[in-house]
Amino acid sequence: MTARIVADDADGRAMAIEALRAGGIVALPTDTVYGIAVALDTPAGIEALFAAKDRPPDRAIMLLLADAAQAPAIGEWPPAAAALAGAFWPGGLTVVVPQRDDVTLPPILTAGARTIGLRVPDHDAPRALAAAVGPIPTTSANRSGAPEAADAASIVDQLGGAVAVVLDGGPAHGGPPSTVVDCTTDPPRILRQGAIARADVERVLGRPVAPDEP
Repeated sequence: MTARIVADDADGRAMAIEALRAGGIVALPTDTVYGIAVALDTPAGIEALFAAKDRPPDRAIMLLLADAAQAPAIGEWPPAAAALAGAFWPGGLTVVVPQRDDVTLPPILTAGARTIGLRVPDHDAPRALAAAVGPIPTTSANRSGAPEAADAASIVDQLGGAVAVVLDGGPAHGGPPSTVVDCTTDPPRILRQGAIARADVERVLGRPVAPDEP
């Protein structure tokens, strides 16, 4: 079955939410590239995302959130993460925090680690979906090794029937990926430099981040 392309508007998002609740994969625009997502409680949902991309499950997938209030329900929320989220969410920052002991997440989501990456994107579509179904595991909308899909038609070309609904928000915004900050260490460490500069991270924290690993 070919993916259904719908406009990224209230009606289209309602269809996407329905598809997520039914266990389907949805493609959606974000503030950078298009992503594919599934509801976190979908049985074997993360496996379905990897299968759609034809990618082995060797890397963790982040969760996109509706707002910062969803974060403490998924992971521990150290002061450094709260400060960075307050300064840069919604936006190009992913914080890595410890998983809560009382919250069970699929091991494949985190590649077996006891940490989880969280981000509130600067785009209404993923935030609306996450508000409706909870934090959504999201990865880029492309086949493994292929260019990232720039628009809805490219997603259908690459992923075809693996996706139930494509929210068409026009051409992808592009730009740098999110900066990833590991808040499980003291001081925090930048794992990937991206949209948020190191100097801005350190300004908010009020101290230097840990040196890069060799």
